[in-house]
Amino acid sequence: MQNSPAGNSFGTGEEADAAIRRVAWYSLAVNAALVIIKLVLSRISGSLALEADAIHSFLDVLASVALLAGIWLSSRKSKEFPYGLYKVENIVSVIIAFLVFFTAWEIVVEAFTGGGMGQPFGGWVLFAVAALVSVPYLLGTYEMRVGTIHNSPSLIADGKQHRVDVLSTSVVFLAVLAQYFGIPVDSFAAVIVAGFIAFSGWGILKNSMRTLLDASIDHDTRDAIRAAIMSDPIVTGIKELTGRNSGRYIFVEARVVMKKTDLEEANLASERIATRIRDLVPNVERVVIHSEPEERLSLRYAVPLGDPGGTISPHFGEAPWFALLDFSVRDGTLQRTELLANPASEMEKQKGLRAAELLLRHKADVVFSQQPLTGKSPEYVFESAKVIVRRTDVTTLTRLTGQIRHELQQEHAGREEN
Repeated sequence: MQNSPAGNSFGTGEEADAAIRRVAWYSLAVNAALVIIKLVLSRISGSLALEADAIHSFLDVLASVALLAGIWLSSRKSKEFPYGLYKVENIVSVIIAFLVFFTAWEIVVEAFTGGGMGQPFGGWVLFAVAALVSVPYLLGTYEMRVGTIHNSPSLIADGKQHRVDVLSTSVVFLAVLAQYFGIPVDSFAAVIVAGFIAFSGWGILKNSMRTLLDASIDHDTRDAIRAAIMSDPIVTGIKELTGRNSGRYIFVEARVVMKKTDLEEANLASERIATRIRDLVPNVERVVIHSEPEERLSLRYAVPLGDPGGTISPHFGEAPWFALLDFSVRDGTLQRTELLANPASEMEKQKGLRAAELLLRHKADVVFSQQPLTGKSPEYVFESAKVIVRRTDVTTLTRLTGQIRHELQQEHAGREEN
């Protein structure tokens, strides 16, 4: 078993936490300023809608404080919580979701229970309220971008809430505009906007609860991890693959089948797999690989061909085709034949190396070649992947197939006698 800690090309955890904290502080400062400005404007205009929106912005201040606390707690580790408190971020996201629900309810109540027309005010108040509409959208877009880069669910949730705030602030602007002209028109629009806000809160709540309940990673991420594991040349299969989200981090555990090898080589393969996973998937905190030796029921032979008809090529890397032959190790039965085109044959350089890499991707166990590969790059590639290289003077695939079948049958008979 190989247990590999975090570290990937998407930046260190410290850098991500610093970036998220910085944006959270920006959010706190902007929201505090909005509260003060809206309260001042509500006093000047006598607008209940503006006063309610100021209370709404104060909830955003509380959400920003909760976000900062969640980010700080999520990076703490202790003996009681050795894997960190990453899910605190998701708990914070749930809190934000309920704040969004409360905001939706607040708008509905304000729409149906708002007071009178307020007091006369200057037209500059309209321009001031209109200017406030774009602030939450710009802030929310920035938060979502940084949250997506660093995979922070709480920052993404906070950004979504701020973008939804554009709708509520727009309703407030319509209410103030109607108040200015003495025409109340915002009640019906407020109810519609409240529905959009509640829907956004449901999305935040659903995603966070999936993580808190240890829901599996999404299919695309799972497929990327599976591809990373199967890309290792000594891996022949995956028996079990699990992955879960915890905050913005991913924990991966897999039980893989490897070609028979010693413990040191199995550990090296596990490290390669962990590195490959982190190259493909951001924010992987921990990778645990359980390896077990393969019980071979079949062997895959690779043979370079000069033509699809079965003439064996005298050159390995320049062969335009490879035949892949799957034989049963029990009785030598040919189970499957595949003709594989070799794109490396048209390259000017590194034909042998690229051809070897092609065969590794197709999990060849034994490679035949008329051309000696000793001391050449294909030999080193095959040796590291535990692929057997055999010389042959046979010129046709039909004859070589019969030779392989005969050898396997003799080996099986010898095992039966013993």
